[in-house]
Amino acid sequence: MAEELQTTQYLTFTLADEVFAVDVARVREILEMPSITKVPQVPDFMRGVINLRGCVVPVIDLRLKFGMPETAQTVNTCIIVVEVAMDGENTVLGALADSVQEVIEMEPAQIEAAPHIGTHLDTEFIRGMGKHDGRFVMILDIDKVFSSVELAAVQKVD
Repeated sequence: MAEELQTTQYLTFTLADEVFAVDVARVREILEMPSITKVPQVPDFMRGVINLRGCVVPVIDLRLKFGMPETAQTVNTCIIVVEVAMDGENTVLGALADSVQEVIEMEPAQIEAAPHIGTHLDTEFIRGMGKHDGRFVMILDIDKVFSSVELAAVQKVD
């Protein structure tokens, strides 16, 4: 069987009222909201760092990164700890999510290419649009959500 036809599992989560997904293979764990230590002079979307078993992990507010209002902390707010590849190295980041939904499976046939919305919007970080339970799910290419310049700024925190 060809590699392209494999079903992939995605972790779905919400930001505002939109559903996003990330490849389960990139997710390390999901944390309840710990206290986040603020770091001066970092981009707005970087909320600070957390201590994860002795490791410093930068926490990113994906809502701010995507031009949405800042994530408001609720009982469902959590941090999805993901591994991001940059320049041949893996970086561990925490991504704030309004809530985690479920793990779903999607075949490549269920996923359409990301829409091209003019030349001004960068949609390179959207791997595709899947349909699940009658709703669109934006599947993120977690390695492309942040530019190498942004990730370099985040890595300096370590």
